[in-house]
Order: sequence, then structure tokens, then C-alpha cells
Amino acid sequence: MRLRNKLLRDIMTRGVVTVSINDTVKQIVKLLSKKDISGVAVVGDDGKAVGVISDMDILKVIGMEKWENMTAESIMTPNLETVEPTSTLNEAANIMKRKHVHRLLILSEGGMGISQKPIGILCVSDIVREAAREED
Repeated sequence: MRLRNKLLRDIMTRGVVTVSINDTVKQIVKLLSKKDISGVAVVGDDGKAVGVISDMDILKVIGMEKWENMTAESIMTPNLETVEPTSTLNEAANIMKRKHVHRLLILSEGGMGISQKPIGILCVSDIVREAAREED
């Protein structure tokens, strides 16, 4: 199958690490370090994705007064860029280029449990890795 037509469900990283809107930056920093990841999805009480926090979002607040106690909600990027698992890699890459984002949340579709629940994530590095595999 050509790279551009691959479905995200076949290459996405499953098991999205999430944090609550009320988690503190200190808790999030520890989680990122422990899991060796660069971003997390932020979910509301209903489990729906409401934002994303990247290591760059944390870098922006480190050093501010009481940064450790800031909440996820206060530092997250609320404008989510999302796709469905049946989207193609080409569609995802075009969104990333057009919107200048490094990761997309993949949300559950209707009929697959809670709609809008993060079920996967796709990072630029996933696309690069898949492109390398395609060349082999």
C-alpha cells in the first residue's frame, strides 16, 4: 500500500496519555518525564478531549511565579487538531502542514465508544518513521 493511502488506525500510536484539566503543571512535567513523551491530551470530566499540552507549552510557563501549581486548563492549547482513525496519512500530513502542528489527536468515531475520546495520536515523527519503512 502506498504511504499516502495508509490509514491512521494502522500507524497511530495507541494508548494516548491523558491528563485532567485540573492536573497541575508539576504533575504533568513528572508524567512527561516518566513516560518519555513530549505531549499529552487534556480531557474533561466526561473523557472528551478539550486540549493538548506539549513540552513547548510547559517551557513557556517554567520560571513564572507558581508555575508548578498552574492547571492543565490554564496552559493547554484548546484549539485541537483532530482526525478520525479512517483518515489517510496523506490527509493528516496536509493538515499538519497547513495548520503548522506537530501532532494530531485521533478521536473515536461514532459507534466506537465515547465519541470525541482520544484513542490515538499521530506525530510528525510517526510519519517520518513510516516513510522510512516504505523505502525499505
